[in-house]
Amino acid sequence: MVEVKERTEILVAGFGGQGVVRLGQIVGVAAVHQGYRVSMLKSHGTETRGGYVRTQVVISRGFIDSQAVEDPDYFCAFSAAAYNAYHSLVGQGVILYDPQFVRPSEELGSRHAAVNATEVATREFGNPLYANMVMLGALTATSSPLFDRGTVLRAMNELLTKHQEANQKAFDIGHSLLEAAPLRA
Repeated sequence: MVEVKERTEILVAGFGGQGVVRLGQIVGVAAVHQGYRVSMLKSHGTETRGGYVRTQVVISRGFIDSQAVEDPDYFCAFSAAAYNAYHSLVGQGVILYDPQFVRPSEELGSRHAAVNATEVATREFGNPLYANMVMLGALTATSSPLFDRGTVLRAMNELLTKHQEANQKAFDIGHSLLEAAPLRA
């Protein structure tokens, strides 16, 4: 169980086509539904698929004075480049990473958890595009009580009007992966 802070910072980064921005949007909408103020920044390369993508989400009960994520409470790393660029920013936070693409640093410093998002998405759905929903489920389980599971699912269904059953199954798998799993430091 994680203490809900006044300001929570979430960083999601990877490559275009992995659903990085969509994951951030769902988190933001869920937070708004729960009464938080939310700010989201996204940046990406000029390529549509395969280029660099990053989403920064700041969640607060009060005024958000800076939109930038400087000390992420949660970092979801979908690529080695993303992990290498940002893992050092995560002080006391949690890093969720896809081990198909990321090899975590030996000098961990923060809490880490492997989320086999791409492997699970490919095995269960025949499509790696569901990896972001697997990671969303893991993030929701890890960040409890910040996010209410039902509210995140509601936000997911509002934003993803197609393939809702598959998206929910991917979310549920990711949630169960981290629901009871310890984070390693």
